[in-house]
Amino acid sequence: MATDGQTIDARGLKCPLPVLKLEKRLAEVVSGTAITVLATDPMAKIDIPLHCRRNGHDCAADEADGALRFVVTKGS
Repeated sequence: MATDGQTIDARGLKCPLPVLKLEKRLAEVVSGTAITVLATDPMAKIDIPLHCRRNGHDCAADEADGALRFVVTKGS
């Protein structure tokens, strides 16, 4: 059961800042929380899904309006 979602606007930030901001936010929320990350750094396509796989979080990605959008759901 997901709790209220949150958004991290990391547009314009370069690697590794989008992942670091996500990591910090994930540490503050309970399992099941959905966090949306907006990013423009092309490396985020690799870094955010990799971070999620390594740490047991679900990650869905798409692209719109020139920005990458990741919806990360914190695992247990």
